[in-house]
Amino acid sequence: MLYKFKSKAAGDLIMLEPNGRRVLEIIGKEAGPKGIILPEQMPGAIAALDAAIAREEADQKALADEAKAKGENPPHFDPVSLRQRAVPFLDMLRRCQKAGKEIVWGV
Repeated sequence: MLYKFKSKAAGDLIMLEPNGRRVLEIIGKEAGPKGIILPEQMPGAIAALDAAIAREEADQKALADEAKAKGENPPHFDPVSLRQRAVPFLDMLRRCQKAGKEIVWGV
């Protein structure tokens, strides 16, 4: 399944199901087949994504530092980080918030 996010203020954004589901869960939306993000919900969504990105990066750095301190090989992480996956969605959120337009998916 794909998530196709649409808005009148930005181009369509397509995400694979696991990535779209993760982003929607982070911002507190039900990752169902249809949904909407209203402009007044966007500041909270942006803050939640920024916090999740910072948390993931801090956790990965801590695990790598811990392994290095023990003389072990650093752990392997997903080669595409949450930051890389979320940046296009964050850009869409910011554009739509500025324009006062909602984001929908599955419609």
